[in-house]
Amino acid sequence: MYIAITRQQLENTYKGSARDFVNYLEKENEGKSLEDQELFFNQTENNIAADRVIAEIDANTAKLSKKDPKFYSIMVSPSQSELRHIGDDPEKLKQYTRELMKTYAASFYRDKEITVKNVLYFAKLERERTYSEKDKAVRENQAHATKILELQHQLRAIREGREQGDMGKLQDKIQALEAEAPHKQNGKRIVPGMPKEGNQSHIHIIVSRKDVTNSHSLSPGSKFRTSETMLNGEKVKQGFDRDKFYRAAEKAFDKQFGYRRNFVETYHARNLLDKDPKRFFAALLGLPANEKQAAKQLLFKAGVKVPSIPTNKAQLVYKAMMKLKKGIGKAMESGSIGI
Repeated sequence: MYIAITRQQLENTYKGSARDFVNYLEKENEGKSLEDQELFFNQTENNIAADRVIAEIDANTAKLSKKDPKFYSIMVSPSQSELRHIGDDPEKLKQYTRELMKTYAASFYRDKEITVKNVLYFAKLERERTYSEKDKAVRENQAHATKILELQHQLRAIREGREQGDMGKLQDKIQALEAEAPHKQNGKRIVPGMPKEGNQSHIHIIVSRKDVTNSHSLSPGSKFRTSETMLNGEKVKQGFDRDKFYRAAEKAFDKQFGYRRNFVETYHARNLLDKDPKRFFAALLGLPANEKQAAKQLLFKAGVKVPSIPTNKAQLVYKAMMKLKKGIGKAMESGSIGI
């Protein structure tokens, strides 16, 4: 499960209104009849129109300055393994989103308990994902892409009379490079923006910074840490516990759908890899044989080159460990592996 929290962009992309962001989330509905469109939902309702989302988020901004984010977006991207487990069922994903938002609310520290009833949010299911520059296939195709682009520039220059050359030979070279590219989908070289095959369902959530009463701020904050302040002479915790949210979100999915999560899919493993790679690989070594093999298969499917998982700690030489860490890190960034 890959979950990312992002604040509203306040520069040239998303200014004061949520309209641009909501319109972006409507991209999969373009050209579809109303009955085929995927509409927004919240904790209690389905089939919510985009105009209502914009109106309610934009109206819920009391006492926020021009420099304050008016909303946050949460992207929930289950792994291929998780999607297969639930049959890529959109209704199950919506059910999970509602459980997820309960954990989001519970991760706030305030002078009184925060529940999902205090949170103003809308969510939308998307069924497609596209390749980005971070994906392994795109990165490993890049050398071919660069050469093809250079040849295409030469072709254009010849067509426009700025250069002389054999256009037929250039086109043959381009076709050869296309055929040699290491990663293809349906016979075509994988490039950024190309839709990915297989189950790609994910959820986008837009959540107001202010609570439903428009009187209290519920901001995840930039550092996602709790702090203590004095309120009426007593110490009160303030803030949002990001780690608590991520761990609870993972547990909610596993409990709700009976999913048995491998070590390399866990948030705990991701933390270990980031902060203490030696402990990560030591934990990997300590897995039972069947789980270790499953971990290796998950890493392989995520595009991580795993020559062999060492059989003992002595084989965990630093250079090999760092190389594997780099590969796993890139797989995490692209959302290929469910950590």
